[in-house]
Amino acid sequence: MNETVYINAKNLVLGRLSSSLVPHLLAGRNVIVVNAEQAVVTGSRKFVLSKYLNARARRTLTNPRRGPFFPRFPDRIIRRTVRGMLPYKTPSGKDAFKRLTVYISTPEELKSQTFETIDSAQFRNKSEFLTLKELSRELGWRYAL
Repeated sequence: MNETVYINAKNLVLGRLSSSLVPHLLAGRNVIVVNAEQAVVTGSRKFVLSKYLNARARRTLTNPRRGPFFPRFPDRIIRRTVRGMLPYKTPSGKDAFKRLTVYISTPEELKSQTFETIDSAQFRNKSEFLTLKELSRELGWRYAL
């Protein structure tokens, strides 16, 4: 029926990873991503942090509980990035988004599974980068691995 694609996000660039998951999701495949905290965001530390902190600080003046809301957890950051590339307000986009599962590290039930990596999303040692674990810690994530 639905085939499942298993992806290891270790040393994969966030945007490239996300854009390569979208065709799988829209084609009806389930996608499971592990090691979300080891994905990489390229760019200078200062720029990346300011971008994410400014996004998190945006609120309405009348009622700050209205949002928009931006995630702190590495798995939720990946889900939010993929959501931005899907037509998530349409029925097909909602169904595709529901087929995405992202985990921090590798859960016990998936340890025996073989995971793919995406060659086009591989991180090539550039001078400046930030892992999602570091970014999440700066945003206020309080989870110890």
